[in-house]
Amino acid sequence: MSRSTSKTIYPEKPEEKDGQRNKEGLGDLPAPFAPLDLPPPDEYFQRKVALISGITGQDGSYLTEFLLEKGYTVHGIIRRSSSFNTGRLHHLYEDQHERPNKFHLHYGDLTDSTALVFLMARILPTEVYNLGAQSHVKVSFSLAEYTADVDAIGTLRLLDAIRTCGLTKHCRFYQASTSELYGLVQEVPQSETTPFYPRSPYGVAKLYAYWITVNYREAYGMYAVNGILFNHESPRRGRTFVTRKITRAQACLWLGNLDAKRDWGHARDYIEGMWLMLQGLDGSEPTDFVLATGETHPVREFVEKAFGVVGIKLSWSGSGVDEEAKDISTGKVVVKIDPQYFRPAEVELLHGNPAKAERMLGWKRKVNFDDLVKEMVEADLTAVRNFVEDQN
Repeated sequence: MSRSTSKTIYPEKPEEKDGQRNKEGLGDLPAPFAPLDLPPPDEYFQRKVALISGITGQDGSYLTEFLLEKGYTVHGIIRRSSSFNTGRLHHLYEDQHERPNKFHLHYGDLTDSTALVFLMARILPTEVYNLGAQSHVKVSFSLAEYTADVDAIGTLRLLDAIRTCGLTKHCRFYQASTSELYGLVQEVPQSETTPFYPRSPYGVAKLYAYWITVNYREAYGMYAVNGILFNHESPRRGRTFVTRKITRAQACLWLGNLDAKRDWGHARDYIEGMWLMLQGLDGSEPTDFVLATGETHPVREFVEKAFGVVGIKLSWSGSGVDEEAKDISTGKVVVKIDPQYFRPAEVELLHGNPAKAERMLGWKRKVNFDDLVKEMVEADLTAVRNFVEDQN
């Protein structure tokens, strides 16, 4: 690609302060950032290079597949671990001979500003997807400080890395926001204009990430957007999340709040929405979007649907922590309540309104609730029959 000389964004010499030069006699101080020689944004964006944090997660793996199919070069940030944490990406490694030099992984961490700046300068992405987070709501009450460092300040570090490398006009940024922002919901359904009321350290950290993304968009003219995604599941969902606990149940299933209602969709559908938000369709300005199904279902219904896939009908009895469900055909107790799974501050209802995304992006979910549950249960059954180790 030919490069055209562009005006340096940052000054080559620092401003003199109060008419004083460097008092230490070391001469001119170095420029705070290296001069850049980037092509104009329209030419730069033709490169189609994506950088993904959280690439080893459910959404990261689906997004990687999606972008590779669209011809992107995909770079992912992974944390160093003594155990393998790339199970959701193994099949993409195996396809490297079909996509040479299109998929790369780099060690890094959202808590390490130096590493993020280094990767940003080395990769020069056209799109950054910040999917990395401590994303377990219940765990965030135990790891509140860590959750804030990764989910809140980690977002700031990525945004500042883009600015530090002079990519403010050359890189588009997607922030994985969450329906947990609504928490104690102020209206039903929830849309882009619904007031936020988070009810967990995770939700509060994500609230900071949401507003710092908006702030950098407005302050620096960055193409930065928030995707407020409601619950999205798949066979790649982590085993500690309630939907996978349900679909993997082989003995008695212990759960918390059965009456919590969620707007559940398929993660694969939501990935396309993330990408559409960064494409600037019809020359539209960057803005934030809710992605949701527009339906809500209680945890209890998810349990009933999942057991129904394998032909088990449930009979409920008791109330509160004493509630349980039995297999009607055998009388065996298969679901019980464990108070440790209750959150200190519960979110009772999440119900999204995706009208803006449907209107402006042409996005709409494809997989309905019943098919989502069925796919997840059947995937777990297949893994058990084939003695496949669960990498999720």
